[in-house]
Amino acid sequence: MKGKPQGGAARANPRSARRRAREFALQGVYAWLLRGDEGLQEAGAIDAHLRDDEEFPEADANWFKTLLHGVLREAPALRERFAPYLDRPLEELSPIEHGILLIASFELIHHIEVPYKVAINEAVELAKSFGGTDGFKFVNGVLDRMAADVRSVEVEAAARPR
Repeated sequence: MKGKPQGGAARANPRSARRRAREFALQGVYAWLLRGDEGLQEAGAIDAHLRDDEEFPEADANWFKTLLHGVLREAPALRERFAPYLDRPLEELSPIEHGILLIASFELIHHIEVPYKVAINEAVELAKSFGGTDGFKFVNGVLDRMAADVRSVEVEAAARPR
């Protein structure tokens, strides 16, 4: 996985500090998944390595820490929450899709101050930047269905005509 998203330099709008934090968190979760996510002993080393990146100061360091360490700590429970919405076995997910679903699920479940549409949109943007050709469609579908359950009141309120 590259450290920079594809086409990032061509974007007119600079990425927000929170978006950069999500990108770095995804890199960390990706590395953790590739190493085998059996223990948290790798978390500190992954965190330190990513903070050494010359672009890390552009990221919201607190949000990065919240996401990375929260996802690694809660991964089994997060998988249980999004697994019912998958159309394939968990083992068949790419590490990018898997990591994005872990991060977005963590936000949906544990950070209600982040609107569900923002959590989903950010996940879709990560999938477009780092994932396969149509991975963003898969991520969007899983998270839309999950949000309808996890954030039902918020989803229903957003669906009401104004």
